[in-house]
Amino acid sequence: MVKIRSLTVLPILPVLPLLPVLAVLPVLPFLFVRVSTQMPSIPPVGSRAPIYNYTVVHSYPHDAEAFTEGLEFRDGFLYESTGLNGRSSIRKVKLETGEVVQNRNISRDYFGEGITFWKDDLFELTWNSQIAFVYDAKTFASKKSFDYKGEGWAMTHDADGLIMSDGTAELRFIDPASFKERRRITVTDGGVPIKYLNELEWIKGEIFANVYTTDYIARIDPSSGRVTGWIDLRGMLPRQNDGNTVANGIAYDAAGDRLFVTGKYWPKLFEIRIARRP
Repeated sequence: MVKIRSLTVLPILPVLPLLPVLAVLPVLPFLFVRVSTQMPSIPPVGSRAPIYNYTVVHSYPHDAEAFTEGLEFRDGFLYESTGLNGRSSIRKVKLETGEVVQNRNISRDYFGEGITFWKDDLFELTWNSQIAFVYDAKTFASKKSFDYKGEGWAMTHDADGLIMSDGTAELRFIDPASFKERRRITVTDGGVPIKYLNELEWIKGEIFANVYTTDYIARIDPSSGRVTGWIDLRGMLPRQNDGNTVANGIAYDAAGDRLFVTGKYWPKLFEIRIARRP
């Protein structure tokens, strides 16, 4: 049986054991280097997809200790998942202040990854344990779990079901009732597969995806997998080039038509407006 710590509502996160964190931290720079050496230039040579610049509309406080893996906006609050064994959690956060008003820590056996909502459920992936957890969206109480093959990186959803990334250039479309794969697409630009698709968000009929190790968000046609545009986030926040502080986190407020972005260990979350580069 999977043991998950009980729900806690805390304004300050508890201090967690350091040993599990130290065990995984050396893996992350290695993963970053491996991905960087295999990554084609972004946008790839031959790309004809338009590039979008950003303007910061507003900045908000963000927990600089949060290794952000998933980000959602729902009913006026941000919902965030964090990674690393021994530090993984799902949390409900006040946008304006960054205060964590609801938190559930995940067993140190699991490296938490992306999250998304489906009706009254909150789904969460794990990096390499091949298990997805399902919680009650309001209480974070555990409901069930599903197995899947391969790695789990990020999730979002459309009107029909869940969409999942696994670190490759492919996106899987998942039945939320059974977690069975319905179909998949390969994401490409100029004929080049775009690997390492990370945090995902469904926005106005497109899939937005951070590309790990880069400061770019890919806009993806969910039917063909073709990249329809690139959002250039360079210069938003100074970062180390080690894979631990990269841009990762996209949330969309459909009612207010607001786009939010952040990153791993970023002290700020940004509301941005994008415009096509001339």
